[in-house]
Amino acid sequence: MVNLPDTYRFNQKIYTLLLFLFLGTFTLLAQEKDRPREGEGMYAFLRRNNRAGADYQKEFLELNKGKFGKNQSLLRGVVYTLPPLKKDATAQPTATKTKLREPLFGKGLEEYEVISDELKGATYYVVSGHGGPDPGAIGKKGKQELHEDEYAYDIALRLARNLMTRGAKVHIIIQDAQDGIRNETILKNNKTETCMGDPIPLRQVERLKQRCVKINELYQKEKPAYARAIFIHIDSRSVHKQLDVFFYHSPSEASKQLAQTMRQTFSDKYRRFQPQRGFSGTVEQRNLYVLKEATPVALYVELGNIQNSADQERIVSVNNRDALANWLYAGFVADYQKSK
Repeated sequence: MVNLPDTYRFNQKIYTLLLFLFLGTFTLLAQEKDRPREGEGMYAFLRRNNRAGADYQKEFLELNKGKFGKNQSLLRGVVYTLPPLKKDATAQPTATKTKLREPLFGKGLEEYEVISDELKGATYYVVSGHGGPDPGAIGKKGKQELHEDEYAYDIALRLARNLMTRGAKVHIIIQDAQDGIRNETILKNNKTETCMGDPIPLRQVERLKQRCVKINELYQKEKPAYARAIFIHIDSRSVHKQLDVFFYHSPSEASKQLAQTMRQTFSDKYRRFQPQRGFSGTVEQRNLYVLKEATPVALYVELGNIQNSADQERIVSVNNRDALANWLYAGFVADYQKSK
């Protein structure tokens, strides 16, 4: 056995300690960081950075304690530390990343990339309720008014962007060239919405007919193999009536399956993110004008009760609007996969 000098053993300890410190520092420096884009909530921010899911979300919140606004909203201009990518993380099938532009998404978000092919071949007609001269249901939050058409439109844009970044063709039927995706809690009402450039009539039947005619013209022109229309609304009931998101479908089996798939998706999301709460949203067949007259398979969704204070949080919180759009998108993905 060779007896090593004490100085050699001391130097080995110093070397080991320095190596440990170096590796630790390297690990910290190697952690990825990013700033949220305008209009981006936590779910979209993590998804853009390939870190979707409850585990990443939990770790992200731990890594960035003290850096969030109300309801865990992301703060503009703040640099956030991203959780390390898991070795077994499997990305969605990717497409060649192509930068495209949709001015309706607003400043800072109008440019987007197609990041996957999972909805390639799918066509969607996204319709937010009311608009133009008709604000829809109006709720009160303190002294502020909440207008159905503004919140439905914001969520519709977020959903459309989700679908488009996954390779789908999306027609945004109700449009507002001024608004874009907004991060404010209280969305100011205006009357600048159009039906793809045409003024929106005040009379209900004319208004509903106009959007269905536009959808059907696009559908007949393109004749897509897979097409879905969604009509996004917010209900108005007694202030004491709390509602979960609920869905209406037409008599067709495909419409019924879409509604049931959406409900199951929302139920799964609540079970994962709010397991103590549960989900009581319903699916029902209704003889609604837009469900009868739209040629593509159609779904009518009510996002809650605009008069109820708990339901109001579902739409005024930017993170919650982002989550609603994400979950609707996830439901569409599940429906598309079932159709193959």
